[in-house]
Amino acid sequence: MHYLEPSEARGKTGLRLVLTEGVPGPWGEAAKAIFHVKGIPFAPVRQVGGGENAELVAWTGHGNAPQAVLDGEPARCGWAEILFLAERLAPEPALLPADPAERALAFGLAHELCGEQGFGWTRRLMIFHAVFQAVPADAPGLEGPRRMARRYGYDRAAGEAAPARVARLLGMLAERLRAQRERGRAFLVGDALSAVDLYWAAFAAMVAPLPPALCPMSDFMRQTYTLATPVAGHEPDPILLEHRDRVYEEHLPLPLEF
Repeated sequence: MHYLEPSEARGKTGLRLVLTEGVPGPWGEAAKAIFHVKGIPFAPVRQVGGGENAELVAWTGHGNAPQAVLDGEPARCGWAEILFLAERLAPEPALLPADPAERALAFGLAHELCGEQGFGWTRRLMIFHAVFQAVPADAPGLEGPRRMARRYGYDRAAGEAAPARVARLLGMLAERLRAQRERGRAFLVGDALSAVDLYWAAFAAMVAPLPPALCPMSDFMRQTYTLATPVAGHEPDPILLEHRDRVYEEHLPLPLEF
């Protein structure tokens, strides 16, 4: 994948997707998955994880990833904003259920994966906590992690509370999958692939990344992403990674391949 620099992307039209280069970050992989399933092409734009990203901020006003920028429209940085943009650009296949109750359930589950205090957010708190327990928070060379930790509201209490929250969220998702299977349904919501399944496929990397042959990453990143088990006394249910694997096998290319 050839990444544009923000200064290059700024002068182009069409859909540009800001991504952290070379890292299967779950928010970025989820955005890529949504555009892939809908057949929406995009130009990738480089973002440096934990960096200042001054050129990016000068262009969009934001330094994070992912960001979806369509023509001259404002950058969309939130998971729901990016999903709505994709639904607008390619209504079919729909990634949100038509039934209002199931649609509301889909948004609730999506928030618990992608949103503030959700699974990804809380796993990041766990990662920050591990780093700052191993190395003093004011140690040199930690400017990037400190910058990110501030955005997530990290403090010692939040880091210590995070494992129990993660365990509850994983338990809820496993119960949901089992309940769906009992009803003869193979997806997290309804009876068809939805954005929630794509979100879980991406965020499952923060439990156990796909094997190195399928998702190459540095040993440090792999260790950082892998959830040491048990977490808060609970082992993640195998059904969770089974569902992740099936979504990739049937609907998505591998991370970092597209």
